[in-house]
Amino acid sequence: MADNLQKTMKESQVTMIELVLPNDTNILKNLLGGRLMHWMDIAAAMAASRHCNHVAVTAVVDDLSFHEPIKLGNIVTLKANVNRAFNTSMEVGVKVEVEDFKTGEKKHSNSAYFTFVSVDTDTYKKVKVPQVVPESDEENKWFNDALVRREQRLNKKHGIIHN
Repeated sequence: MADNLQKTMKESQVTMIELVLPNDTNILKNLLGGRLMHWMDIAAAMAASRHCNHVAVTAVVDDLSFHEPIKLGNIVTLKANVNRAFNTSMEVGVKVEVEDFKTGEKKHSNSAYFTFVSVDTDTYKKVKVPQVVPESDEENKWFNDALVRREQRLNKKHGIIHN
């Protein structure tokens, strides 16, 4: 892949919509946390693959919190895009919105950051990814914050803790 290849965040955006069905819930009729993580991972993988035009595999998931239960019958919208690309890895942000179709009320319920690595399916080697070009103030914030999170991940990996 050429060193100067770039893509915008919009080019990687994915919106995935799911309906919470009985098979997706626990005995309290709330969405299983593992099912939500699965959906988030799929949305993030599609955004990462769309960005790099290769298979992208999950390397790290950061800060996944469950703020409130997602109920049986809710509509779940997952929005994902690549916030920043590094050499062979990308940070993908996923935002989860829940809608009660009876009332139309929508709430932000979850967010997480995923790190994906681009992989060549023939050689199983990492592949260089295009750089991300932010186009708005909001995208610039996501882009800059992604670098901070990456540095924190690398410091944690190498046992360097800053307070």
